[in-house]
Amino acid sequence: MADFSLSDIKLRMAKSIDTLRQEFSGLRTGRASASLLEPIMVEAYGSRMPLNQVASVTVPEARMISVQVWDASMAPLVDRAIRESGLGLNPMTEGAVIRVPLPELNEERRRDITKVAHQYAEQARVAVRHVRRDGMDTIKRMEKSGDMGQDDMRNQSDQVQKATDEAVAEIDEMLARKEADIMQV
Repeated sequence: MADFSLSDIKLRMAKSIDTLRQEFSGLRTGRASASLLEPIMVEAYGSRMPLNQVASVTVPEARMISVQVWDASMAPLVDRAIRESGLGLNPMTEGAVIRVPLPELNEERRRDITKVAHQYAEQARVAVRHVRRDGMDTIKRMEKSGDMGQDDMRNQSDQVQKATDEAVAEIDEMLARKEADIMQV
C-alpha cells in the first residue's frame, strides 16, 4: 500500500479548496478589501512582480483602497497594472500614493460576479473529482497487482469517496456564503 495515501488525497483536495478561497477573495463584494488587489502583477525592474512586493495595500475606508508605492517612480506602472487588471477599477495617483475608489455595484454587475463565483466553484469541484479519479485508479491498480485485497480496495474506495463528498460539500458551502456576500446590498 505504499503507492496509496488517503492523507495525500485529502491534502490535494484541500489545495483545490484553498485555491477556490483565494479566487473568491479576488471577487468584489462592494466592500474594499486588500485581497482584491492580490492577483495584480506589476511590470517592475524588468520582470513581473506581485503588487504587494512593490507597494503596501491598506483599506482606509469601506469603499477605498490605498496603495502606497515604495519607489515613487513605480507609481505610474502600478496605476497602469490596476487599470488593466480587468477588475473595473479606476485608480487616482497622488505622488507615491494611489487611491482606488470602489464604485457601487449595481444588480446586473452583482449577477455577473455571482456567475464568475459559480465558475470558480465548478472548477474546484472538477479538480476534486480529478483527485478522486487518481486515487480510485491507484486503488484499482494495486488491487489488480495483488498489493491490496478486495475488502481493502472497497474500504479505501469508500474513504476516498467520503473525502470527495466532504470537499464538494465545503465548496458548495463556500459558494453559498460568497453568493450571499455578493448579493448583499
